[in-house]
Amino acid sequence: MAKQIWKGGTLIYPVPAVMVSCGSMDGEKNIITVAWTGTINTNPPMAYISLRPERHSYNIIKESGEFVINLTTEALAKACDFCGVKSGRDTDKFKEMRLTPAAASHVSAPIIYESPMNIECRVKKIVPLGSHHMFIADVVAVDVSDEYFDKNGKFHFNKSKPVCYSHGEYFGLGKGLGTFGFSVRKKPLPKKAKPLSKKTAAPKTKKPSKKTDKKIKKA
Repeated sequence: MAKQIWKGGTLIYPVPAVMVSCGSMDGEKNIITVAWTGTINTNPPMAYISLRPERHSYNIIKESGEFVINLTTEALAKACDFCGVKSGRDTDKFKEMRLTPAAASHVSAPIIYESPMNIECRVKKIVPLGSHHMFIADVVAVDVSDEYFDKNGKFHFNKSKPVCYSHGEYFGLGKGLGTFGFSVRKKPLPKKAKPLSKKTAAPKTKKPSKKTDKKIKKA
C-alpha cells in the first residue's frame, strides 16, 4: 500500500460537534458551534475550546470567563450547524432554533436545556496559538438529563444518539464495536452441564421377577 505525503494539517477526525453557550441569562447570550474541544485532565476535571478571535463569542467568553459545552444529538444536528454558520452579532440563535436557555448551577452562562449534557466551565487560562486561541477551563459542574438514566441509576449517553463531525459532514455514531478493555478481557468459560438429580435421572430398568417370568412363559 502506497502513501502520499501531505503538509501538516488539521486532519484528526472524527471530532465532537458541540454547541457552546455563553453570556448571561439577563444580558446578551449566544451559541457558537465548536469542533476543537475536548477533555484535557481528569483530576481536577478540565476541558478546552479553541476559538478564532474574530468570532462574536470570543470576547463574550473572554470578558465573562465562563461558558457551557452542550453536547449535541441527532435531534440537535440542524441547530448545531446553524449556530456554526450564523453570527450572534445579528441573529438570536436561541430564538431562531427554538432552543431554551436555562440557568446553569455554577456559571452565569446559560445551558441549552434540550442538550442531554451541559458541561459548565470556568476559564483558567487563554493560550494564543495562531489562528485560534485555546480557552483552558475547569469543569465546575455537569447538568445531565434524567431521561437517560436506567432504573439502577446508570447514565446511558449513547441512547441520546450523539453526533460527530468528520471532514465537513455530521454523522451518527453507528453500532458499538466493544467496551473499554474488550481486547484483553478473558472470555468466560463455558458453563458445565449440571448432573441430573435423582428425580430427573432416567429410571433404572428392573429385571423381571420370577413370577413375571413364569407368566411370560405360560403366555
